[in-house]
Amino acid sequence: MKITTKTISSLKAERPIVAVTAYDTPTAAYADAAGVDLILVGDSVGTTQLGFETTVPVTLEMMLHHTAAVARAQPKALLVADIPFAIAHDDFSKLLDACRQLMQAGGAQAVKIEGGAALAPKIAQLIAAGIPVLGHFGLLPQNVHQLGGYRKFGRGEAEKSALVEDAIALQKAGCFAVLCEMIDGTVAGAIANELKVPLIGIGSGPHCDGQILVCNDLLGYNAGYIPSFVKQYAQLGAAAQKAFADFAAEVRNGKFPS
Repeated sequence: MKITTKTISSLKAERPIVAVTAYDTPTAAYADAAGVDLILVGDSVGTTQLGFETTVPVTLEMMLHHTAAVARAQPKALLVADIPFAIAHDDFSKLLDACRQLMQAGGAQAVKIEGGAALAPKIAQLIAAGIPVLGHFGLLPQNVHQLGGYRKFGRGEAEKSALVEDAIALQKAGCFAVLCEMIDGTVAGAIANELKVPLIGIGSGPHCDGQILVCNDLLGYNAGYIPSFVKQYAQLGAAAQKAFADFAAEVRNGKFPS
């Protein structure tokens, strides 16, 4: 059975939500066969697949390319695509058009938008137009240059209050779920208890309504920085390097082809 945004919303009362990123057809197929609930085509494709230092250079065209590739796997999991850098802060017509392209041409069933209370009015407009939105607050990777790096949020009273305000605003705007990134675990748990919609965490402790990880991080297939909160369930990078080395050795030794 195909998972919908309503399915994701209803899981808050049933069991933890399992979500991962994917950027290509095979990865999406493997994740879907494993039974994940939600596949996010994140703009993290920039740092995990395309060699960028941040997600800022990722364009709408890139997101369309990778979203369409994931959609070709025909996953039963809910397929969500990221709105890339700055588009959510542009004219509403341009934001609406980007969402339309990701859903019509890319095959996404929903979009994810980075930003809290300040973007809630635009998110409400999108939802009124029939576009399901996964909210995203806490650490916003698209703001990395403004932040001066990645850090944990919610350690002071002012930040705690702002995070609660963001979460409530996104819920009121109509988000079917919200994602919180790099938030103090106690704060995230309190927000999860307050929200009626699911709170999906990444680096935000065990008390959320679900968890998401970047596929390259959990698979051990990332030559770059691995966040401290990540658990690696495989070492595909090391396995791939060994396979390439074995192939090269056999070619050079005349063992392949036999």
